[in-house]
Amino acid sequence: MNSRGNRPIIVVITGAESTGKSALSQALSQHFHGSYFPEYAREYLENKGHGYTYQDVEEIAAVQFSQMKQAIELDTPVVFFDTWLIITRVWFEVVYGHMPAWIDQAIREAPVDLYLLCANDIPWIPDPLRENGGENRVMLYNRYLSCILEYGFKYHVISGTGQERQENAVRHLVNFLR
Repeated sequence: MNSRGNRPIIVVITGAESTGKSALSQALSQHFHGSYFPEYAREYLENKGHGYTYQDVEEIAAVQFSQMKQAIELDTPVVFFDTWLIITRVWFEVVYGHMPAWIDQAIREAPVDLYLLCANDIPWIPDPLRENGGENRVMLYNRYLSCILEYGFKYHVISGTGQERQENAVRHLVNFLR
């Protein structure tokens, strides 16, 4: 059926705001003939309008969790997620000081094969949903990296601008898939 026997390889693209996660996820999905889950939080918040609550973030997390269940059933060699629960966990901790208990277990048990952590080496571009440029962006990157290390996940930091960033990600994935 696919390279994992019963499920595709799962790759999560993560990182701070405005680090090219969406463009990279789409490009990698096309390059590797895989499937792609866009950033659900953006879709949710664009439809909701301004502001969000703890309950909104938990609803986003629940959909992200269900998307992972959908992903493992796909008949495709690889699935790319444009963000996932690591970002949501950190968001809960930074904004609210705590997270729902189920998120830690969901992250631990998810069949994510590789995280690609986007470096902050491209300019932050403001938009109506982005809140964290400057030092906050650096702090969030460090929190995402700490979470990945805490869980012991396989990861690569993806750096570079434009096409170079995509080529670096492709190179890491090709090496990983060998």
